[in-house]
Amino acid sequence: MTPNAIEREILIEAPAETVWSVVTEPGQISRWFSDVAEIDLVPGGEGTLTFADRATNQRATVRLLVESVEPPHRFSFRWDHPAGVKPDESNSLRVEFTLAAEGRSTRLRVTESGFDALNRPQDEKTAYFDAHSKGWDTHLGSLRDYVAGRS
Repeated sequence: MTPNAIEREILIEAPAETVWSVVTEPGQISRWFSDVAEIDLVPGGEGTLTFADRATNQRATVRLLVESVEPPHRFSFRWDHPAGVKPDESNSLRVEFTLAAEGRSTRLRVTESGFDALNRPQDEKTAYFDAHSKGWDTHLGSLRDYVAGRS
């Protein structure tokens, strides 16, 4: 059985406002996560993330719907839902970034959840979980390196 959520947490040596801009601004997202990012950063806003070279073996464009925007503490969206369908618990997963200041650093927690309710075959959910679990490790390392390089 596939776990319901992937959870990762890292400490980044930068203020929360800096980390916030890195995880929410398309021009910065494309430096550590996807190759191209387009996001309307308001609740209900839509966007796409295009992966071509970063942590993928095939090109993919994933649509997303922004759920919450609470600068500089919380940003969440649903993604990977079928075309022409509004994302919900049965057809998409929820990604949430939570930021907390710790002195001059920021603790970033990323949670991708909803695997239990996702209406897909079990083997597909397991493969997705495994790939994304490894992917978050890779991407968060890239995020930390990108922020360090900006200093």
